[in-house]
Amino acid sequence: MAEVAQQFIMNLVRVLEKTVSTDQAELIASQSYLEEAAKTNLSEFLVQLCSILADTTKSDVARMAAGLQIKNYLTSKDSSVKQQHQQRWLSLEESARSNIKNLVIQALGTEVTRPSSAAQVIAGIACAEIPLGQWQELISHLVMSVTNNESSAQLREAALETIGYMCSDMDPEHLMGHSNDILTAIVQGMRKDETNDNVKLAATNAMLNTLEFTKENFDHQNERNFIMQVICEATQVEYTKIKVVALQCMVKIMSLYYKYMEAYMGPALFAITVEAMKSTDDDVVLQGIEFWSNVCEEEMDLAIELTEACEAGRPPENISKFYAKGALQYLIPILVELLAKQEELDDEDDWNPSKAAGVCLMLLATLCEDDVLPLVVPFISSKIQDPNWRMRDAAVMAFGSILEGPSTDKVKSIALDGMATFINLLSDESVVVRDTTAWAIGRICELIPEAALKEEYLMPLLSAMVESLNSEPRVAANICWAFSSLAESAYEAAEITDEDPETYSMSGVYDKILAKLLQTTDRSDGHQNNLRNAAYEAIMEMIKNSPKDCYEVVLQTTTVIMQRIQALLLMETHIQSTSDRSHYNDLQSLLCATLQSVLRKVKEEHIENISDNVMSSLIQMLKSSGSGGVQEDALMAVGTLVEVVGTKFLNYMDAFKEYLMAGLQNKAEYQVCIAAVGVVGDICRAVNRPILPYCDEIMGILLTNLSDAGVHRSVKPHILSVFGDIALAIGGDFRNYLPIVLQTLQQAASAQVDKTDYDMVDYLNELRESCLEAFTGIIQGLKGDNEKEISRELSDVMLVNEHIMFILSFIEVIAKDEDHSEGTVAAASGLIGILGSVLQYYPMAVLFIFHKTSIAELLTEGRRSKTSKTKSLALWGTKEIRK
Repeated sequence: MAEVAQQFIMNLVRVLEKTVSTDQAELIASQSYLEEAAKTNLSEFLVQLCSILADTTKSDVARMAAGLQIKNYLTSKDSSVKQQHQQRWLSLEESARSNIKNLVIQALGTEVTRPSSAAQVIAGIACAEIPLGQWQELISHLVMSVTNNESSAQLREAALETIGYMCSDMDPEHLMGHSNDILTAIVQGMRKDETNDNVKLAATNAMLNTLEFTKENFDHQNERNFIMQVICEATQVEYTKIKVVALQCMVKIMSLYYKYMEAYMGPALFAITVEAMKSTDDDVVLQGIEFWSNVCEEEMDLAIELTEACEAGRPPENISKFYAKGALQYLIPILVELLAKQEELDDEDDWNPSKAAGVCLMLLATLCEDDVLPLVVPFISSKIQDPNWRMRDAAVMAFGSILEGPSTDKVKSIALDGMATFINLLSDESVVVRDTTAWAIGRICELIPEAALKEEYLMPLLSAMVESLNSEPRVAANICWAFSSLAESAYEAAEITDEDPETYSMSGVYDKILAKLLQTTDRSDGHQNNLRNAAYEAIMEMIKNSPKDCYEVVLQTTTVIMQRIQALLLMETHIQSTSDRSHYNDLQSLLCATLQSVLRKVKEEHIENISDNVMSSLIQMLKSSGSGGVQEDALMAVGTLVEVVGTKFLNYMDAFKEYLMAGLQNKAEYQVCIAAVGVVGDICRAVNRPILPYCDEIMGILLTNLSDAGVHRSVKPHILSVFGDIALAIGGDFRNYLPIVLQTLQQAASAQVDKTDYDMVDYLNELRESCLEAFTGIIQGLKGDNEKEISRELSDVMLVNEHIMFILSFIEVIAKDEDHSEGTVAAASGLIGILGSVLQYYPMAVLFIFHKTSIAELLTEGRRSKTSKTKSLALWGTKEIRK
């Protein structure tokens, strides 16, 4: 029996060694063998793998591969898969789990390869067991492995690596009780007299992963001083990797513990980070810059907190120490110098000191406003025409980075002074300078459009921009973005008398710009730097923001887009590869989006001429499309057509119904389902009562979706909201669906979520907003507005009577929830207004509303809102209640 087991282990070692083979057949065969062994008896298989991992006589490759196999059965980057793996581990028999844990502890510190496989396996097991109160002795064992003078450097390193993985992968709350022990081990590994760099690096990495749950330690000055001391000392070691991670610790500490940093900023942090920014090592430089970017972000948040506190008449919880402002005179000279460290062939996705410096300069400008100008403007003036392209580019980048933050008048003056130079730089010999100039001009068009629209510069600028659309994709894409911003700015600057201005400053060259942008979408290199997308975006903005005297060009563009859609649909039969399909889908999505822009601009008399053709093309897309993304775009285009043709959409309803129902039932691609729900709402608003014959089928699918666990949760709020649209459309006939819909809304309105998860708080607000909109639509629909049918309408409104107190309690819950959103305030105000108009039928509700100060406070908050929709709904709601 022992011989059979030994033979199996030998075979397993050989198989593990082949998992790194370059021979594809060997690789597949070894993976298949391992999968079969796991299926046969997982616990026995894991024990055997662990015995190989712990056996120092086995090859390094086999041991490392064994560790990787075990880790893959314990954990995963996908959180749902990780949870399944942990449940499977916990279901193994206790003896096997105990055997595995003993073997892997035995393996710790015996490997010569990095990273340690044993450390990863131990962390994987710990993440499953420690949250359940199991394997509590592990942490003291790891701490002892680090602090024991007899421990080898290998063991200290591996133990610290394990601690680092655990702190990274486990919810901090499960380790808070062990924070003192963990910190003891980490500080031991980071101390000055630790001579082994690998141990020190593992300790510093562990420190980085520990910072979030050491709040109590940071709250105590002595402990905080000690932690800060070892981190500061670690930034001064020669080994770059340790220096970088120690600086990362500083960056993270600034975010987590800003309020405690005053004691360390002057004596240490300022000097350490400024020195890092001057380093010759890019990784070190990046962390130095990141530190100050983080300072800016923290101080921006504190400025917002101060404003909110002042508005509420209370002192702020935290106050800014204005570190960034104090450091400006030292930081900016370093940052502008770093801007000139760019490379000509930089990959746009590569993060480097030049790009990081640009972002940091933007943050400083936003935070410190006018204070940056005297430090940056002289650099721009002296270098903008420098013979060295790097200096010219740095000057343009510096200019583009300070446009947001300082006072508009001052920045406008600087922009006007340099406008002629920027126009010239669009034809600079350096592609990098042309690219940065195109970006900076886009920023001018967006943030200080008065400079771009100034009469003496506008035509030369437009001419240079049109010419630049022939430039390299990176330059042309930035020019497209500039056109998007300029179109909107020119439109807003024109005299708008009714819906559109008669003319605007770009009217004379509008046709040339649009023609050139259409031509740009057809460039053979349009796939590079997102150019094709950017060109279509610009076309959409040009059309959306077009004046009346450019209408003929818009109409011609509509014809071009329809021709392109028809030609594209004919191309589908020629698709041969995945790449072709992807390109086809992208184009179809772009054309659908552009079609929406033109449809919204086409006049009613011209819509009739094209609507049949448009709908036919969209149905063809829905029919042939195998991509959810394209179906989503086509459905959104249908929604826009519904908006513009109104009741005439009924002519297409029978042909479209099949695709609408398919979209509503598309569980696999939830974005398609959401788009289909949106179209239902569009149709209800456009055709009203004639939607009734289709309602039974639509409501059936929607209610099924709500009860189906397989439907993505983000679909649910959209469905709840559309119930209100359907009720508004069909009025009293909604009574047939009322019992189940009201029951469903009551369940959704009672939902609870984990308030520490921000995504779930956002989802809860979205869900509540949808419930409020549904209640509003239902009550308004049942109330009706036809005075002749008052008796029927009153009886319909009374159908909601037994739910009114729940609805009011629901509004009160929202009002009292400090995490409620702007959207819920607006929707609640609207619902209160609707209730106000029918309160004579709900006497108990009158007393409830008038005796709840939280509801009055919610309306007050709405009336003070800076969002016009929220404010007007709150004013109306208040007015209706006061009646």
